[in-house]
Amino acid sequence: MYRQHLAVFGFGLAMVLWGGDTCAAQEAEKNPLAAPPKAIRRWQAMRFGMFIHWGPVSLVGTEIGWSRAGPRRGHRSGRGTQVPVEIYDNLYKRFNPVRFDADEWVRIAQRAGMRYLVFTTKHHDGFCNFDSKLTDYKITSPESPYGRDICRQIADACHRAGLALGWYYSPPDWHHPDYHNGPRHARYIQYLHGQVEELLTNYGRVDIMWFDGLGGRSEDWDSPRLLRLVRRLQPEIVINNRGGLPGDFDTPEQRVGSFNRQRPWETCMTLGRQWAWKPNDQLKSATQCIQTLLRVVGGDGNFLFNVGPMPDGRIEPRQVERLEAMGQWLQRYGDGVYQTRGGPYMPGRWGASTCRDEAVWLFIMNWPEEGPLRLPPIDLAITGAKTRSGGQARLEQTPEGLAVWLDKDRRDAIATVIQLTVSGKAFDIQPVRVGSLSGSLAFGKPAKASNVYRDMHHRFGPDKALDDDPATRWATDAGTHEAWLEVDLGRPQEIGRAVICEAYAHRVRRYVLEGRRDGQWVTLHEGTTLGERAELRFAPVTARVVRLNIIQATEGPTIWEFQVFGPDDKPKHGT
Repeated sequence: MYRQHLAVFGFGLAMVLWGGDTCAAQEAEKNPLAAPPKAIRRWQAMRFGMFIHWGPVSLVGTEIGWSRAGPRRGHRSGRGTQVPVEIYDNLYKRFNPVRFDADEWVRIAQRAGMRYLVFTTKHHDGFCNFDSKLTDYKITSPESPYGRDICRQIADACHRAGLALGWYYSPPDWHHPDYHNGPRHARYIQYLHGQVEELLTNYGRVDIMWFDGLGGRSEDWDSPRLLRLVRRLQPEIVINNRGGLPGDFDTPEQRVGSFNRQRPWETCMTLGRQWAWKPNDQLKSATQCIQTLLRVVGGDGNFLFNVGPMPDGRIEPRQVERLEAMGQWLQRYGDGVYQTRGGPYMPGRWGASTCRDEAVWLFIMNWPEEGPLRLPPIDLAITGAKTRSGGQARLEQTPEGLAVWLDKDRRDAIATVIQLTVSGKAFDIQPVRVGSLSGSLAFGKPAKASNVYRDMHHRFGPDKALDDDPATRWATDAGTHEAWLEVDLGRPQEIGRAVICEAYAHRVRRYVLEGRRDGQWVTLHEGTTLGERAELRFAPVTARVVRLNIIQATEGPTIWEFQVFGPDDKPKHGT
């Protein structure tokens, strides 16, 4: 047995080498339409990009595409109901963003620490922000008061500044008369391919092609021919997974993706509640923004963070303020973000980690109430460590794991950053999942539920409420007014407390917490609302199975965390 005590000080050095090329090379061998491995590595190394959803819809402040009330051929929602078609489809005749400055957009992205930009050339509403020769429904139409090619200005600004450029393009088009219109759809496919050719021919180098096919099949877009076209026109481009074929990377939306080093991925998420600009939209705090970025890169993903510019062309000052806060943080700690890989400690409530060469960065966001943060053992010795965010941490490595102490008043409110040096290549360390920070008896235990949103168990299954992860939740179908969530503790255990955190708080209007004893359900606690965090105390009961029985809800209930504790246990950290 060995034991190391490490004092942690000061500031660390950036390292620039990259590891883990095998998966990209194997993918290229299997898939002739895959990007070259070096292109995948270059895209992954950037880690952080700006997504921009913008168009005439910003005039009315509703969601882009989805607020158009016309028919949605080829999509299960059938028809929208918000902005009448005759209004929505004519907004471009009033859209005159005279304060749009592509160079300023690029400067904002770079001040935020973003290394690439992806812009909506055409959304599902069919309006084109570029000078397509195949339609007059575009920004350069004779009926457009603005009349200038927005994509041209963005491409030129990105190229001048050295910012990688990506095009978002929607294969669905609810405006086009041939789209999913019987035999006429074949003509639409030619239109789609023609516009993609324009985008990849007329604007210089394009690094990313971001399709948004709404789950469309390969035959809907003639995807093999489409991707061959993309690859021929821009050989170094990376392509996402929404064009009818797997492409080069996955795209979890509005959530942090799961830890995955085998398949490249990118979380796309809004800074506010809506993709397009919305007056007085509720924005994420700077802490939420930075912690989300860290959880993404800690899972080995990229983060594509969306802003929606205002009708006059400016990015709203509130949004700029959030982005600049991220950039200021990255100026200090970005060496643990860019050109790193996720792990070896998988993200969780505790925080996240990244690695490169012989370095591991710990981003500790939540500490136990008492005692050190305890992390599982890794198979390399820690030979050095530095506190990057202030204070002096103490580390102890044993065969049982790693313990980290830091005085409470020196812990960073966003993330305490500690840089470790290990006795070998950090990327070669087998990734490990960090156990329950809360101390919940339900952590990681088998779970069942009466209902899961659209049967998407991988995203919204009952286990997501038991994982101590603030980014995951159990969710039920829209229109669900009764539901239950059940956990098997593995053996009879004495319990006396529970913590329940409700997403979309106050949907639950009546519930009962129950334990199964002698084959019968026994009521432990009952109440009306749960809210963002409910800590329930009840007379101690010995039970193996515990159930949250939601008797009445105004809409499909969804739960961030369902934690169960012994009668004398104090939750180690609030949720």
